[in-house]
Amino acid sequence: MAHNDPPVKITPLPRTDSAPRRTVFVRDLQLDAFIGAYESEQGAAQPIIIDIDIDVVDSGAPDADRIDDVLCYNKLTQGVKAILAEGHIKLVETLAERIAGLALANPLAVGVTVRVQKPRAIAEAAAAGVQITRAKR
Repeated sequence: MAHNDPPVKITPLPRTDSAPRRTVFVRDLQLDAFIGAYESEQGAAQPIIIDIDIDVVDSGAPDADRIDDVLCYNKLTQGVKAILAEGHIKLVETLAERIAGLALANPLAVGVTVRVQKPRAIAEAAAAGVQITRAKR
């Protein structure tokens, strides 16, 4: 994403009940990944950009000012890096699903939107990729 591009907006999931919610997010997480289905993408890392919005139940616990009471975006980011460290992934869709699963594994999370972009996928485009939205059932 170029610096003069407008910011990407990911809309949080609609609320289905009256429980207070908040959105925990990570924007423009730029990592190198072994990703791609084409032969030219095998064996070489390429840049990806990830955006994550997690709709979480607002338990009111942050009043206690304890990191253990919230969904920690740093732990989430480390989890994404661990997914990438597992090895080559063919599809951005697969990576997005794995990130969504990681996010939804947190007991506070009720929904997540994940966007995975490959800025070098199409020469004439700023990026190509996928965005998914998932919710706990």
